[in-house]
Amino acid sequence: MPLPALLQGRLSLPAIAAPMFIVSHPDLVIAQCRAGIVGSFPALNARPKEALDEWLTRLHAELTDRDAPFAVNQIVHASNDRLEHDLEVCAKHRVPIIITSLRAPNAVIDAVHAWGGIVFHDVTNLRHAEKALEAGVDGLILVAAGAGGHAGTLSPFALVAEVRRIFDGPLALSGSITQGGQILAAQAMGADLAYIGTRFIATREANAAEGYKRMIVESSAADVLYTPFFTGVHGNYLKPSIVAQGLDPDALPPRDKTAMNFGSTSVKAWRDIWGAGQGVGSITDAPTTAEVVARLRAEYAAARESLR
Repeated sequence: MPLPALLQGRLSLPAIAAPMFIVSHPDLVIAQCRAGIVGSFPALNARPKEALDEWLTRLHAELTDRDAPFAVNQIVHASNDRLEHDLEVCAKHRVPIIITSLRAPNAVIDAVHAWGGIVFHDVTNLRHAEKALEAGVDGLILVAAGAGGHAGTLSPFALVAEVRRIFDGPLALSGSITQGGQILAAQAMGADLAYIGTRFIATREANAAEGYKRMIVESSAADVLYTPFFTGVHGNYLKPSIVAQGLDPDALPPRDKTAMNFGSTSVKAWRDIWGAGQGVGSITDAPTTAEVVARLRAEYAAARESLR
């Protein structure tokens, strides 16, 4: 099945930039869209909630039909008490793409389709994919092992193959994608788009502390810890940032998703404890977003040529 019409002819690279808590702000999203990939941000990054209207007004003012479309991430879990407000604001601005996560988006689909938008949903396994498809999503984002944020545990080979047995629509694949050749590899195994997060933390436009950007550049996959301790949902975090908060990465007590809370610990996940995927070992600098995307395009083209 071809990509949705709004993604056809507007991408310089088959990629979506993942929405990252705190890190993804309008400056980064605009730079991503102008470079030719889908830029995105979590609605919860706009604080106070009234700022969401301002952000979307700015995106519409500064982006044109020549740029790639943008997306807004909505947390559909019951812990998000802003969901109704943020959806109303997105409806006002007719946000082209909504990315949903942490629960099947049954309550969101009709509203988004009513204003002409499309919905992509994060999933980490086949059961979650089936629930999302039953709800009527337009595409799936497969969050495989090694991805930043709330990643799954399945190999991308296994996850793509299982989902492709039940769905022939748009698939984006996430998990340690930091180079252009890996985007081509994602397509070769059956995905349509790459879903890239960690690579964009180390860019000039990212709303990340300079220490965070340096840690991304200096870290390797061995520095990434997969734990549910900070939010109740398993996520990938940089061990040096955990140590910096006086915690022992090897002695964190267990938690499960029934305790999901994005602000219950004395340190704040994603603010004090910095997330990253296992692809950090291939990130060696923090250039502009335009430079990152240009490099990815060149690597993607070189990979295609080498396979000929």
